[in-house]
Amino acid sequence: MTISTKIRRQGGAAVITIPPALLKILDLEVGAQLSLSVDNGELIARPVQSSKKHYTLAEILEGSEELKALDKDRGAWLEDDQRFGNELI
Repeated sequence: MTISTKIRRQGGAAVITIPPALLKILDLEVGAQLSLSVDNGELIARPVQSSKKHYTLAEILEGSEELKALDKDRGAWLEDDQRFGNELI
C-alpha cells in the first residue's frame, strides 16, 4: 500500500499526517509513539512498543468476587456495636 502525504508547517515543526486507514492497519491510535530512522534515503517509521500492559476485561475482574466478600465482612464489622469502645489502652 502506498500513501502520499505532504510535509507542512505547524508552529515551529514540520509535520506529516497519517490517514486513519493506515493507523487501523498498524493498530495504532493518535498519541502512539513512533521511532523514526533513515535507511538508504528512505524514512522509516516504526511503532515503539509500549511497556504499558493492556488488560482484558477478564483480567480486570479477576478477584472481584473475593473483594466483594471482603467488603461484606467489613460492613458487618462496622455494624457490630460490640466492637467499638472496648479498645485496649
